[in-house]
Amino acid sequence: MPRPPLPAPVEEMLVQPNFATISSVRPDGHPVSVPTWYLFENGRILVNMDSGRKRIEYLRNDPRVSLSAMDPQDWITHVSIQGRVVDWVEDADLADIDRIARHYTGQPYGVRGRPRVSAWIDIDRWHAWGRLKNVG
Repeated sequence: MPRPPLPAPVEEMLVQPNFATISSVRPDGHPVSVPTWYLFENGRILVNMDSGRKRIEYLRNDPRVSLSAMDPQDWITHVSIQGRVVDWVEDADLADIDRIARHYTGQPYGVRGRPRVSAWIDIDRWHAWGRLKNVG
């Protein structure tokens, strides 16, 4: 798997509102994978979670993460990254989740009464498939 920097076609894919899954590791070593929204900004991945999610506990315990972003029109075309959470930010005013929700839906996030936290992920390695298979 190549290391950053990412080639322009890969970055162009990641800035789109793709279907995505994020995987973390439970304390007992089992992997956990769930669908997620994300933003790709300045070479990093931003995800945002309800502060009650177990995934936060898992990522604070072991910051390693994988994220796969799939083209909604052609899921064979995907970019998978391996990285680690390097920064946690309380999203008290819901600004991050609103930015992410607008990216996917055009609207601010609908659930306003629960605290949220943002996690910034540095990309250590990546690979691409489908129409991006031979870039980089």
